[in-house]
Amino acid sequence: MADTVTFSDGKDADAFRTIGEVSEALGLRPHVLRYWEEQFPMLRPVKRAGGRRLYRPEDVRLIATIDRLVHREGYTLRGARLAIEGGLPEAPPKERVVERPVIVEKPVIVEKLIAATTPDHGALLTDLRAIRAKLAGALAG
Repeated sequence: MADTVTFSDGKDADAFRTIGEVSEALGLRPHVLRYWEEQFPMLRPVKRAGGRRLYRPEDVRLIATIDRLVHREGYTLRGARLAIEGGLPEAPPKERVVERPVIVEKPVIVEKLIAATTPDHGALLTDLRAIRAKLAGALAG
């Protein structure tokens, strides 16, 4: 899936673009593009004297892909980077996969947290204990 960006500045499609031109074409602020350069190692525009950035057509396509993943498909920056590094599927997944599952190794800590933060924690703790017992039974059996 190629993300394309159309410029209306009369330049050739293969021309290098300034940060202002890319920013305007994609509706992104320049500081966002600079931040993404830190977060996405594969995004490395050419830098001229004085640090002036010039984005190649492949940089612009990559920025458009990052923009789509983050702002329209709901990826985190880390998730977008991993998706790009691993190769993007032709269509976005229908279900989201949690990047970092929560594993509770010490149930007592969770119970204390619930008791401290929930006014009516008795019913919640009872439900939590029942769920924990069902999970333990399913894993054992």
